[in-house]
Amino acid sequence: MDTLEKLEDWYHAQCNGVWEHSYGIAITTLDNPGWRLRVDVRETSLAQRPFAELKRDYDHSTDWLICNLQDGEFRGACGPRQLVTMIQVFLAWAYESEPA
Repeated sequence: MDTLEKLEDWYHAQCNGVWEHSYGIAITTLDNPGWRLRVDVRETSLAQRPFAELKRDYDHSTDWLICNLQDGEFRGACGPRQLVTMIQVFLAWAYESEPA
């Protein structure tokens, strides 16, 4: 299963007739250039799971990545070629304690 399919599966698993009306996933672009990912984890199994802020190559002009948990959201921002990596960081955290 590829990264996008795993993200689709995680999203679909949260949809219970209520959650999806208030929460969701947003992928947008940044003007520096880059990507932003926001995943609402409120009212999910991830709501109380800690996430240690991640910064990679933050001073690099295109390959930087930063992810954190803030206000009930997984928030990521990255350079223009790091979108898949950023989504994989979220998925690794989301599925880290799930049974294989």
